[in-house]
Amino acid sequence: MPKSKIRVFVVDDHPLIRNGLAAMIDAEDDLESVGEASSGEEAVRLLPGLAPDVVLMDQVMAKMDGIEATETLSRQLPQTKFVILTSLVEPALVRRAMGAGARGFVLKTASAHELVAAIRNVHGGRRVLDAEATDSLFGTPREPIPGDDLTARERELLALMARGYNNQEIATELGIGLPTVKFHVTNIFGKLAVDNRIDAVLTALKHKLVPPV
Repeated sequence: MPKSKIRVFVVDDHPLIRNGLAAMIDAEDDLESVGEASSGEEAVRLLPGLAPDVVLMDQVMAKMDGIEATETLSRQLPQTKFVILTSLVEPALVRRAMGAGARGFVLKTASAHELVAAIRNVHGGRRVLDAEATDSLFGTPREPIPGDDLTARERELLALMARGYNNQEIATELGIGLPTVKFHVTNIFGKLAVDNRIDAVLTALKHKLVPPV
């Protein structure tokens, strides 16, 4: 009886990257591409019905980023293994990813051989950390940069705050409720270690967390 293939789902907001990863997966005898999503929201909608073995999840996506999507989905799909693909290696990101339930953290510059090995390893129950991610966690500690741990949604709100939007205007612009805006603003203040909007915006501009205004 032939051995069942490892079923892999790809989440990335760039069609060329999704197509390339799917082609890489299908070129392997023991792997099978079972679907794609172009956003975190789409992944949350599609994945519970498919329950793949492994998910390759882009870290940086608009609105719901890959770590947020992983946190939501890992609770619903405890048997599915999530591998975060990223261009950024920051200790805060690696810790967020692992805390969200990811079993792997791999740079997008990894070779096809390395990605395939990561898929097989996490499917086999092992954790996979890119060498740079490992170094960032266990190497020489660096001074944390304020805003390292802001989510994509929090950065979106912060950019609107920098443009002078009040809470009600932010709620209207993003199509979310005012209590949700206040919740995000409180989180932003906490992560930036400030207690007012002016200091939040000044900190954001200083550390290039939002576009210049």
